[in-house]
Amino acid sequence: MENVLRPLIVIGGSVVLTLLIGWVTDLLLRKADERYEHTSLWGLLRHGRVPYQLVLCAAMLRGSYDQARLLQEHRDGIGQVLTLVLIGSTAWLMVRIAAAIVESSYSRYARVHRDPARVRRVRTQVTLITRVVAAIVGVVAVAAMLLTFPAMRAAGASLLASAGVLGIVAGVAAQSTLANLFAGLQIAFGDMVRIGDTVVVDGEWGTVEEITLTFLAVRTWDERRITMPVSYFTSKPFENWSRGGTQMTGIVYWHLDHSAPVELMREKLRDILRECAAWDGRDYGVAVTDATPNTLQVRALVTAKDADDIWTVRVTVREQMIRWLGEQHPYALPRVNTADAILPPGSSAASPNGSGDGARDGAEGVAASRRAHEPPRTGRG
Repeated sequence: MENVLRPLIVIGGSVVLTLLIGWVTDLLLRKADERYEHTSLWGLLRHGRVPYQLVLCAAMLRGSYDQARLLQEHRDGIGQVLTLVLIGSTAWLMVRIAAAIVESSYSRYARVHRDPARVRRVRTQVTLITRVVAAIVGVVAVAAMLLTFPAMRAAGASLLASAGVLGIVAGVAAQSTLANLFAGLQIAFGDMVRIGDTVVVDGEWGTVEEITLTFLAVRTWDERRITMPVSYFTSKPFENWSRGGTQMTGIVYWHLDHSAPVELMREKLRDILRECAAWDGRDYGVAVTDATPNTLQVRALVTAKDADDIWTVRVTVREQMIRWLGEQHPYALPRVNTADAILPPGSSAASPNGSGDGARDGAEGVAASRRAHEPPRTGRG
């Protein structure tokens, strides 16, 4: 009877005590979170209740397993497993605590500072710091697990003796990985690119969604994700539309006929922008930037507070201006001239019957046709 009750008391008592301590701790954290609303630390610490209970249970079982007198022939193996679980759960708990502290500090900073660029910069830094801490804790935990095996402790001297050679080999083999690692740290603390920045890389426009120690993810306007090594941003040029402020100036081009009413287009652009909520009111303008034998290149400048709004302003201006020209000034749209060439004054050309009358009549007809398509003139003279 004792052989049955003793294991049940030891194992069951450890589990029940673990659940009880975990419940009490979670209750205290919940009360603290409700009391101190200005900080989110206590609420974030509750995310570590699972590794916390696992640490408690593994520690209790590791300390009291000998008293259970269960499976004595496998006592060393079970003790080794409990030790590994205790080390792993402790590392897990440390990562959760570090993440809670870092996230709480970032939340407090974001509430105090209103500058979006500075907040995104700190967000990028705390994200990479959390990943670095998790990587360091993971490496230490794995090393501690390996040292619990007698064979690994005996091989420690030989491992230290060959550490120099192994370091050189590992450095050569992981050259690209180490380059990305240091590039990630450079991005985090060099303020080169931040989470939430609008960038253009390889002709693709998107928003930086995630930055890790080795790669960076950009979410494009059509919901695609472009993943690239972080070393790309330290070795190649790219456009960062969010650096130094989010305000932007956009350009809209039209190719129109030479008779296009540029002055009226300036007035119409002003009316369009007044009705466009995405326009920030800073500046606008219309100018003829180029002329070809067939068309004029007309450029409109518009402004907006960020990249999303500048896209909205540009497409709105382009669509409404083309619609207005088509309805009110159709002669301003580009046309393909299919009329016969008009001869210069004083020139003579033989008609089929040998006289120049046919050529003159044709020239006069073409001239009349062109006058019929000219825009109506207003005012006197």
